[in-house]
Amino acid sequence: MAPMSGMPADVLAAPVAVRQAYQFAVANPDVVKGIPCYCGCGAEGHTSNYSCYIAGQDPDGSLRFDQHALGCSICVDITRDAMGMLGQGKTVPEIRAAIDQTYSRYGPSNMP
Repeated sequence: MAPMSGMPADVLAAPVAVRQAYQFAVANPDVVKGIPCYCGCGAEGHTSNYSCYIAGQDPDGSLRFDQHALGCSICVDITRDAMGMLGQGKTVPEIRAAIDQTYSRYGPSNMP
């Protein structure tokens, strides 16, 4: 998990589950970039679950945070499920398959 230092104030004020999802996304970009989101955020230009947390990176390496996941339980639930599966030793393709199976009923994937 990434440290809370450096997180924006709105993330610091969020519920524990949301804070942990942001921490996980920052610390595990390769995992979170490898799984989709099913909340409909593809219409906002999001290309993976990672996009729900991170809007980009500045030239100095600092992250620009996206506020979307602050108010979206589907984004956070997907990330928390990925956290648990990674902890069980699952690979990113295994995690993605489980996420697809569980969350595809909520809407379209934001990944091809």
